[in-house]
Amino acid sequence: MLGNSDPGLTLQAQEPIPRYNYDFSRFMDWLAEASAEREIPGAALAIVSREGVRHMHTWGVKRIGVDESVAVDSVFRIASMSKTFAGAAGTLLVHEELDSWDTLLTDLFPGMKLGSSPMSRGITLKHVLSQSTGLMPHSYSNMLDHGVEYNRIKQQFDEIPTVCKPGECYGYQNVVFSLVGDAIEQSTGDSYAHYLEEKLFKPLGMVTASVGLEAYEADREATSPHRKFRSGWRPTSTNAAYYTVAPASGINASLYDMTLWLRANLGAFPEVLPQDTLVEMHSPVIESPYGNYFNRWSGLEKAYYGIGWRVLDYKGVRGIHHGGGVRGYRSEMVFVPDANIGMVLMFNGDSNLANDVVPQFLDDLLTVTGSAE
Repeated sequence: MLGNSDPGLTLQAQEPIPRYNYDFSRFMDWLAEASAEREIPGAALAIVSREGVRHMHTWGVKRIGVDESVAVDSVFRIASMSKTFAGAAGTLLVHEELDSWDTLLTDLFPGMKLGSSPMSRGITLKHVLSQSTGLMPHSYSNMLDHGVEYNRIKQQFDEIPTVCKPGECYGYQNVVFSLVGDAIEQSTGDSYAHYLEEKLFKPLGMVTASVGLEAYEADREATSPHRKFRSGWRPTSTNAAYYTVAPASGINASLYDMTLWLRANLGAFPEVLPQDTLVEMHSPVIESPYGNYFNRWSGLEKAYYGIGWRVLDYKGVRGIHHGGGVRGYRSEMVFVPDANIGMVLMFNGDSNLANDVVPQFLDDLLTVTGSAE
């Protein structure tokens, strides 16, 4: 108890100190039951701290009709969670002073016109990685859906409508986001895939992680994508075009790989991702407005995009999040730095159950709260 004999001094109320619930048995039981109810073909879940893996669980099969179970080294397409690696790669590029956040795309690529307005000449590397280019959201994602590859789509970049000045509004991109790969290749003389391998995959020990369709098809541990039909789940084809936007959606990884990636983002490997790099990646850059599935979570207070990551204020805590989805796959991950905990889940079926996983995890984490004593 604080004591002060001067009645003229007023004690200010202290902010509540979160107390986190680290018993995730209820969350895991909920997920197993919900997945079984939807008969999702295969899934892989991990919960990690900075120090190591707390829980790791897999269930189901790599491909329906083939008696081969999902394991911790089974490889999934991580879809848009690939953007978190692009964010790290871009930040490392800046910290190596090979580029700066203020580098204009028009300086890197003088022959490229981006956007329909002269305002878009001000688009920088940071605008691309923070989804704040000011260009029409989801520009040309429909062309990817129809199988058109990145290099063909780039020829139409000058036709993308400019909707605001760069840095002033949020607009999620897949195709335009992938310019970060071009920037890395232009600045380093190396391929984007090799840069990730040398700067992130190998140093972190991510031995099954890879970039691209060829690596995915050659991997004996790769799971198959599945779609739900009236008759049930069936294997489906792979849309190769989404692999051509590698920074946005081109990474393949196992559950074990992703435990290392989450731990790195919690600060476990400062020799690979130093603290100042993490702070830069995980800090809000642009507020993302209502309209996405995560904006409808009841506990969400504010949502932003940082550098390759979503930044969420959820029931009084700061969470760092990204999800992903391509044909036949869904994935979600989130971590709370203050709680030193993170979760990643991958499905080899495009189930909307993934939409509920992050709020369920955060709600369970925040079950126990209290005030300072």
